[in-house]
Amino acid sequence: MLYELALRWAHIVGATVLFGTGAGIAFFMLMAHLTRDARLIAHVAGTVVLADTVFTATAVVLQPLTGILLAQELGWALSEGWILLSLLLYVLTGAFWLPVVWIQIQLRNIARECVDKGTALPARYFTLFRIWFVCGFPAFFAVATIFWLMLARPEIDFF
Repeated sequence: MLYELALRWAHIVGATVLFGTGAGIAFFMLMAHLTRDARLIAHVAGTVVLADTVFTATAVVLQPLTGILLAQELGWALSEGWILLSLLLYVLTGAFWLPVVWIQIQLRNIARECVDKGTALPARYFTLFRIWFVCGFPAFFAVATIFWLMLARPEIDFF
């Protein structure tokens, strides 16, 4: 019983970190971007890259592990529809998250270079930011759907 409780706790905390860090990063990056101040953007983007490395990446690795262990502990087959769909959405989220991390690093580097040279943000910065912004929507909705699937555990037949 204690093992199951620990797994549930770890899985919920991991989900909370993923969702909360993602939402927080998006908010602070957007707020910094709207200032168009390269110095502020460089600072915020640097913090965002660090947060993604420390919090998000750790949760990304631990989340499926705790989920698989929890499913095994509770006797749920990984082929159950709601679990399978959750895993597919998790992969989809990752497909959007990995480019976003790379883009955040690029945005940080571009802003730092502009600060060092005393120049305005170039067109490439704005193009990358738009891509970063758009990638957030499918990832956000995928994670929100995973939360719903975990809570509702609907009967879904794929086979």
